[in-house]
Amino acid sequence: MNITIIDGQGGQLGAQLVKEISSKFPDINLTAIGTNAVATATMLKAGAETAATGENSVLVACRKADVIMGPVGIVIADSLLGEITDKMAVAIGQADAMRILLPMNKCDNLIAGVPDLSTKALIADAISKLHIIIDNRKY
Repeated sequence: MNITIIDGQGGQLGAQLVKEISSKFPDINLTAIGTNAVATATMLKAGAETAATGENSVLVACRKADVIMGPVGIVIADSLLGEITDKMAVAIGQADAMRILLPMNKCDNLIAGVPDLSTKALIADAISKLHIIIDNRKY
């Protein structure tokens, strides 16, 4: 199973996802994609073995992903302070993959009906959802 984590800005959310997924699913093929070099470096430092940076990397990774994870802003053009291009948002949205999007109420995107949970709680819920996906696919 191919899991792709996409994050931007400082890459802190992506780094936390990399740590959790690497520890809970050591045999998973995990790819970290940063929308900038700092985000990529942060996810590499967190333990990602495969990583890349930029728009084309997002486009290529989305074609190969079974699951895409990241903040909800990755599917909104111009979000993450302008780091998400329209091509990135479309590629993620149209990917033949399950998406686990964390509802971060930042960067001018507020998610109605979602309590303002801590990042730790959001990641725990995302990992729980990933467990369900992996158990159902029996990679």
